Amino acid sequence: MASWSSDTPGSCDCFVSVPPASAIPAVIFAKNSDRPRAEVQEVVFVPAGTHAPGSRLQCTYIEVEQVPKTHAVILSRPSWLWGAEMGANEHGVCIGNEAVWTKEPVGEGEALLGMDLLRLGLERSSSALGALRVITDLLERYGQGGSCREDPAPFCYHNTFLLADRTEAWVLETAGRLWAAQRIQEGARNISNQLSISTDISAEHEELRTHALAQGWWGGQSTFDFAQVFSLAQQPVRMEAAKARFQAGQQLLRQQQGSITAEVMMGILRNKESGICMDSGGFRTTASMVSVLPRDPTQPCVHFLTATPDPSRSVFKPFIFGAGVAQAPQVLSPTFGAQDPVRTQPRFQTQVDRRHPLYLQHQEALGLMESEQVTLRES
Repeated sequence: MASWSSDTPGSCDCFVSVPPASAIPAVIFAKNSDRPRAEVQEVVFVPAGTHAPGSRLQCTYIEVEQVPKTHAVILSRPSWLWGAEMGANEHGVCIGNEAVWTKEPVGEGEALLGMDLLRLGLERSSSALGALRVITDLLERYGQGGSCREDPAPFCYHNTFLLADRTEAWVLETAGRLWAAQRIQEGARNISNQLSISTDISAEHEELRTHALAQGWWGGQSTFDFAQVFSLAQQPVRMEAAKARFQAGQQLLRQQQGSITAEVMMGILRNKESGICMDSGGFRTTASMVSVLPRDPTQPCVHFLTATPDPSRSVFKPFIFGAGVAQAPQVLSPTFGAQDPVRTQPRFQTQVDRRHPLYLQHQEALGLMESEQVTLRES
């Protein structure tokens, strides 16, 4: 079982606003991806595709069966793996994920990563509810597991997800192969590195409560509270910090109820005082995303992605699905084929330079800004 350390990420936040919380008739989705400081996150466009019967699909660590048709997706992902931290598909479905630790043990055996499940949900569904069903079906069949960091020392966790489309949102929280989900039809909601679904459960794994009973975590007489039953009795320090950040996110959303826009969400993602915009120890916000999903199906969904670290020092670049859409090479990392450290056994024994052109230019610009600030202070 992977252990916690001071470098375990204490952040990652997802937000959604469903009318009437939004200032416009649209669902607005947002996420900060907080990852190891040196990790590069690329933005990848994958067109829709058709696949031969019986074909297989290689995810980060394991293969799964392919489906006959997959939808076009835009993904913001750590460049070493197959899945993604956040993304959207051509039907206006958006998903973000968070690391979570519960009473269920986290195994190091290789299975599907939460980021793989996220991408599979986007490629195989046309609604948030459909994506939830895809993810839970694959989770129950294949489980989740494997190192989530490009490092020889395994770092493993389970996942929570925020799924949204033009009409509603869902929170999906997992503990091993078990799960609970909550439907959000109006208002604003956020998730962080902790379980947050209490008694308002809209759907759940059929064995969720019997498993809790068998483990002695729930007596069966009181109201079933998923977060209370499955959360660790003694939270690690970093998870306690996540509670404060979750509460800060709730407050920021509450302050903007009825007037939430894409710009408001970008401001929340850039908020450093709360820790939502993270820069602490070996981790930082490596990429960010905001999506506007209009209720009117004739209007396009607009997705804004940074592809660079620290949203307070990055530009959100817009993307819209449409005819002629193609991959932007500036945000695509180099590939290393069979020699990639994620493919060779044992994994992650060497390091490669995954920085894409925009990342390099961003680093150069920040270096110039910082040197100018030093010069000004000295003068």
